Amino acid sequence: MKRNDPERRVIVVGAGAAGMLAAGRAAEMGARVLLLEKTDQVGKKILLSGKGRCNLTNARPREEFIARYGPNGKFLYRAFHHFFRDDLIALFGRFGLELKTERGGRIFPSSDEASSVIRCLSRYLEESGAEVRLCCPVSGLTVCEGRVRGVETEGGEIGAEAVILATGGASYPGTGSSGDGYKMAALLGHTIVPLRPALVPLVVEEIGLAKSMQGVTLTNVRLSAFACRAEEIREELIPASDVGRSCGSRRGTSPVIESRQGEMMMTHFGLGGPIVLLLSLAVVDGLKEGPVGVSLDLKPALTVKMLENRIQRDLDGSGKKGLKKILMGLLPRKLVEPIAALASVPLDRQAHQVTAQERAVLARTIKSVRFNIRRSLPLKQAIVTAGGVSLIEVDPRSMASRLASGLFFAGEVLDLDADTGGYNLQAAFSTGYLAGEKAAALALAGL
Repeated sequence: MKRNDPERRVIVVGAGAAGMLAAGRAAEMGARVLLLEKTDQVGKKILLSGKGRCNLTNARPREEFIARYGPNGKFLYRAFHHFFRDDLIALFGRFGLELKTERGGRIFPSSDEASSVIRCLSRYLEESGAEVRLCCPVSGLTVCEGRVRGVETEGGEIGAEAVILATGGASYPGTGSSGDGYKMAALLGHTIVPLRPALVPLVVEEIGLAKSMQGVTLTNVRLSAFACRAEEIREELIPASDVGRSCGSRRGTSPVIESRQGEMMMTHFGLGGPIVLLLSLAVVDGLKEGPVGVSLDLKPALTVKMLENRIQRDLDGSGKKGLKKILMGLLPRKLVEPIAALASVPLDRQAHQVTAQERAVLARTIKSVRFNIRRSLPLKQAIVTAGGVSLIEVDPRSMASRLASGLFFAGEVLDLDADTGGYNLQAAFSTGYLAGEKAAALALAGL
């Protein structure tokens, strides 16, 4: 079989993480590969990942890794068995990219620059012999007798023996991820699991309260989401440990949707930062069923009674010192006035004037600052798209469509999403590599 035979071509649609790995691997296998990208640059979304540093993957063991994708994670066993973290590290090592491991097992390029990742992937494409065509949007798939035979572009149809859809999700449309792949897959009969924003900040109803705390970064706090209004949250049900996807505990019949401990930040519209992003999808899904309220525990290492005793000790040792100064030793400066207002305790009180009841209310308030969630930021501002092509209709051994021969999927177009920490990119790389290899085998066999 001649490699330059256009009818034995593999076409990859989308030059993101999944598409670049798919094209590189297919070409490496000996197929004639054409990578089509609608924008003027490859890897645009990669440049945004990890705040421009590109969190490539994670050092956690495979089983813990799989758990980060929730129930759909089992779909990735075959892809990860075929091409996983160590294989990815070795691939980048071929092109001289040095990596480093940081807190939480996150693996970054030592350069701290996502552009260095793009350069390596571009070299992979070049050395493997894949052709890259930029500014070439694909408008549809060419199908003949139930088999995908190529793609439709503004310049006409391009024939192929296999097509890989690696078009990404529907978040950050400026990077080229505008949902095109979902439409093409749906036209061939594929089920598209409803799209929702994942890893996205949350907008609260109490905008005034949020604005009064705006800009504060909180470390080692706990945020818990409940399937009820914030004012209906029962203190005794607030979890003391993480609950939700990959946390080893299930919600069951409890009103707790999810609970995470770590870092977050207050914004002018509500809540952002790592733990907010982690529980955001559960909140988004919860809002479809009814109201969602959250409880923010500013001192999760202390019980209410322990915190009340701590406040009492601070008051006892302060004499005529004002309550405001005392609370500044316990809370970030910008939270002092909002917390005192929520607890209805005047800040101009002197230490010896604070009553036992006021101490108790202050402690409970610090342990449970309440917000009602109005919505998340829109899908286009989410880091990841949840939902996508139903995994039931995709063969996990090859990433091939079960409905249309000659069609393969890779990356975020699939109904796969995970926590932050390099998991989403690893899934894109792994599914892309596997899809590229199997699509090449199909094209070269000429079946």
